[in-house]
Amino acid sequence: MSDNYRNIGKLVAVFGLQGELVLQHRLGKKTGLKGLKAFFLEEKKGEMLPWFIQGVRPKGPEDLYVKLEGIDTKEAARRLVQKEVWLPEAEVLQFAGKSAPISLVGFHLVQGDEDLGEILEVIEQPHQVLCRIDLEGKEALIPIHEETLQKVDKKNRKVYVELPDGLLDVYR
Repeated sequence: MSDNYRNIGKLVAVFGLQGELVLQHRLGKKTGLKGLKAFFLEEKKGEMLPWFIQGVRPKGPEDLYVKLEGIDTKEAARRLVQKEVWLPEAEVLQFAGKSAPISLVGFHLVQGDEDLGEILEVIEQPHQVLCRIDLEGKEALIPIHEETLQKVDKKNRKVYVELPDGLLDVYR
């Protein structure tokens, strides 16, 4: 996975006969991706290829219909189903809803007075969000949910947490 790309979702289905696809995304409510010219699909490991967007229209809170340039049939679209969709990091922040967990990438995780590190990736799960940080040189996955999250300081780009005793010891 390239560090300057973020996974924003997946192409989950083909819609209609003109090659429209359904993009299930994690950018938060009501994103229409207005102004987005392209997104990227990983063709081979670590090789991102841009796909140019002809049109986007809303489907549901976390789904969009997407029409891509050069994909004009159901068969052509079918080859892209189940592919993960990536955006450059700067664009993720531009298009993500303010409350979408993905918008926390780049914030610092703080417990008490200790800065635990920068959030490098956000992994959404049904009942919690995992934040991947580099804790003293080791990859650590820190769960964020109702019990651990204290507050999010958007202005200073900090996420304050109160983690269970011993959780960090696993990584140290």
